[in-house]
Amino acid sequence: MTGSNPNPLLDLSGLPRFQDIRPEHVETAVDTVLAESRVEIERLVSLEESPSWANFAQPMEDTDERIARVWSPVSHLNSVMDSPELRTAYEACLPKLTAYHTEVGQNLFLYRAYQGLHDSAEFATLDCAQQKIVTNALRDFRLSGVDLEESAKQRFKEIQQRLSQLANRFEQHVLDATQGWSFETRDPDDLAGLPESVTALAAQAAHQAGLEGWKFSLDMPLYLPFMRYAKGRELRQRMYAAFVTRASDQGPHDAALDNAPLIAEILKLRYESARCLGFDHYALVSLETKMARDANEVTGFLRELAARSKPAALRELAQVTEFAARRGCPVLEPWDLPFYSEQLKQSLYQFSEEDIRPYFPVPRVLAGMFTVVGRLFGLEIRPIEGIEVWHEDVRMFEISDTGGQVIGRFYVDLYVRANKRGGAWMDDCIGRKRTRDGVQVPVAYLTCNFSPPVNDRPALLTHEEVITLFHEFGHGLHHMLTRVDHLGVSGINGVAWDAVELPSQFLENWCWEREALDCIAGHYETGAPLPQELLTKMRAAKNFQSGMHMVRQIEFALFDMRLHAEPQEVFADAAPRLLREVRDEVAVVIPPEYDRFQNSFSHIFAGGYAAGYYSYKWAEVLSADAFAKFEEQGIFDPETGRAFRQTILEQGGSRDPMELFVAFRGREPTVDALLRHTGLEA
Repeated sequence: MTGSNPNPLLDLSGLPRFQDIRPEHVETAVDTVLAESRVEIERLVSLEESPSWANFAQPMEDTDERIARVWSPVSHLNSVMDSPELRTAYEACLPKLTAYHTEVGQNLFLYRAYQGLHDSAEFATLDCAQQKIVTNALRDFRLSGVDLEESAKQRFKEIQQRLSQLANRFEQHVLDATQGWSFETRDPDDLAGLPESVTALAAQAAHQAGLEGWKFSLDMPLYLPFMRYAKGRELRQRMYAAFVTRASDQGPHDAALDNAPLIAEILKLRYESARCLGFDHYALVSLETKMARDANEVTGFLRELAARSKPAALRELAQVTEFAARRGCPVLEPWDLPFYSEQLKQSLYQFSEEDIRPYFPVPRVLAGMFTVVGRLFGLEIRPIEGIEVWHEDVRMFEISDTGGQVIGRFYVDLYVRANKRGGAWMDDCIGRKRTRDGVQVPVAYLTCNFSPPVNDRPALLTHEEVITLFHEFGHGLHHMLTRVDHLGVSGINGVAWDAVELPSQFLENWCWEREALDCIAGHYETGAPLPQELLTKMRAAKNFQSGMHMVRQIEFALFDMRLHAEPQEVFADAAPRLLREVRDEVAVVIPPEYDRFQNSFSHIFAGGYAAGYYSYKWAEVLSADAFAKFEEQGIFDPETGRAFRQTILEQGGSRDPMELFVAFRGREPTVDALLRHTGLEA
């Protein structure tokens, strides 16, 4: 396939041709690549010679990659440049892709060929990455129902197709509900308490919508600061109610976007698919590809963390409740909690996130982050001009080693806008592999939803947003710094899901270190470094309400695991009922009856974290313990940085994550560093 191909999605000669891609290209490209892949599969299953890496496994890898390369820009554009036409094309292709992958996963001839390669004398001569790809393939065939009876195979295939459609629709409902509600005002009194950075963004949003005054949406750059700073209690309640009822039958939203029926069907189908495969519940299917052995190990881990955190969380809640009462709020409601927590934080530490926002202009933060990572891992990062992108705000950068060898490239799309999915994420554009012509350079997408530049001022980040950027870049480094030559386990491919957050959470730690902050922070007008007084206050406030934050994340993770690990007889009622039970067990703040948090919990219903949300806490133990070694040796110690790069970042999914962690740390992880870093060790 060459650069002259009239369909830009079928041109795999370089980076995606984003300027040329149109919705009408999507289905044609997918149909073409799937047809070509089926021809190749037919050729492979009719091989007369014994299966080897060269004649079988490598062609299978190449076939998988072609499909991934065609679909990657489509999937990405669907997330960042949603339109009715693209949505239609995307939805038309989902069942085709799912049908193909299930069909391949259930192909007994392919399964036997992999098994034959695994059992052959050649297997012992393969490197560890190749061996891992073969053993992963055998596992994935079993998880695709390769040994089911024909009728069960067909039913399993139908379930997978329907689940992919439901996940997509779930995400669309959340996006449409989030962007379908806003609150406009011309009354300056409604802005009482809000920082200038927030009112300027709201004014810009109103202007872009052709309105006078200010427009507040449910996008995070406006919603979060509104809840923290707005003095108008009724307005906060109105914003809160709209946010927690997104994609539900409650609140001010279109009832057609209610995700409750989708949740019920998703849970029912996941359970049925697990039973098809011979598992008692879906969590066991999910855990087949993770470090944790079973659901009891996960729930035990979460409950142990809850036991260590909940007493602190109760004390923190009592403290803010008493503080609010002294300021005329006798009953602290959920829409009061962010506001009075912020007031209490300012009272205790004389510190607000807004105080340090001027010190984190995006150009300085990006350049500083690249400097920090360069010092840590021996890298150089520079911008690339003239690359085709999907939006004028998007930029591209290139990573080289100290010898000038290019080892990775990445797109950066930082700002919130209409028709862009909320949140922050890293995704795979192109993976690393070795070809006859050399090494294919890996490429990543880094996507966030920060406040854009306003008027003539650069975009200014809160410290929390700086941490988010470092988090996603940690994922990006995991993808781009890999030295594995085989695509199936290079970068983030094949990494156990509960270990994949290790590099991302690990990199966050440098956002608190003076030596790193001197690179990252500089006043947007004067270039002055972050004053020591502000840093001292920032650090003092670091673990403010850490117990409440911890139990909130445990609530999400325990809800997710129980939802998928306990046989549900009445799926329509499973989610709300279980969420109430989990909140009774671990939560300290109980939301109002109309809260429908689960209806926008995209991580587990649309984002691949089903029975896996615990991974954030699991990996946080690993990342805190890994960073403790830098605390011992020096945060920019070159030898420790080199060791982390070589044992964790370069290995991809080629080896067991616990084996890699032990290779770096010299022992298995303990929870001590996490509890110390969050102030919960006592």
